[in-house]
Amino acid sequence: MTTTQRQDLPHLSPLANDAVHLTDADRLQFIQADRWIGFTQAERALDLLHDLMHHHPCARMPCLLIYGDSGMGKTKIIERFRRCFLAKFDTETGVEHHPIIVMEMPPGPEERRFYAQLLDTLNAPSYGQERLDVLERTALRLLKIIKPRLLAIDEVHNLLSGTARQQRRSLNLLKFIANSLRIPIVCLGTQDALHTMQSDAQISSRFEPLHLPRWQADASFRQLLATLETILPLRKPSNLVRKAFVKRIHTQTDGITGNVVRLLSRAAIHAILAGEEAINDEMLTAAQYPPQLQRDSAEVLASL
Repeated sequence: MTTTQRQDLPHLSPLANDAVHLTDADRLQFIQADRWIGFTQAERALDLLHDLMHHHPCARMPCLLIYGDSGMGKTKIIERFRRCFLAKFDTETGVEHHPIIVMEMPPGPEERRFYAQLLDTLNAPSYGQERLDVLERTALRLLKIIKPRLLAIDEVHNLLSGTARQQRRSLNLLKFIANSLRIPIVCLGTQDALHTMQSDAQISSRFEPLHLPRWQADASFRQLLATLETILPLRKPSNLVRKAFVKRIHTQTDGITGNVVRLLSRAAIHAILAGEEAINDEMLTAAQYPPQLQRDSAEVLASL
């Protein structure tokens, strides 16, 4: 399909207004692209992260635990924050300074695996044969050279895969790194991560918890749907904030942010493929069957 004549549509954001005039294939790609969806708790998390970044180094650095169900946007929050602080290369020393280091807690909470994962994140992978003290010294030395101002650890609930002793040692490791480098540590995980960290009084007192709760079918959820409607390049308004739509979308997604985005993205793609140009009950039903959607989308994208 060819592009349409330019006409700004009041139900769309400026970016979606630009995209709505693209070909169908390009609009499908636009919908499938990863983008930031701001909401109250996410903005609260970003504010807290900025506060930590600008905290003066001290003996007991404040830390943060962002927790919630899978799909609530924890990883997207930390990635959004990291993009605000780009790495800078020092031509005199030959060192690239990363203000924020983001790593993932390894599947097992053993200290060796943690330091090996950290070194891999720093592009200095270990060979798997080093002693724990060598891994620790190497990781801390590199961190002091790189001079990060914040260390973020995603999937911290992986701590639960270890024994109680391993969990305690891993929690002490986090405290040790924060004390040694005098930088804040941000952990991201599920509700299980909160329970694990609350099992240690010192860790619990240092890590401020921030919960990303599931959405309720209330005014905040309607605002989320209204925001999502503005970024989906459909040529007709869907009026997603209608009571019946709000209830149905909430039921289909269990109030999980990622589920909401996926459902509406699929429904928007169906609306384009079907020539409807708006999300309706039929599109929401069709969006529950992604295999057929993927085949239909592939046919359109193949026409590029």
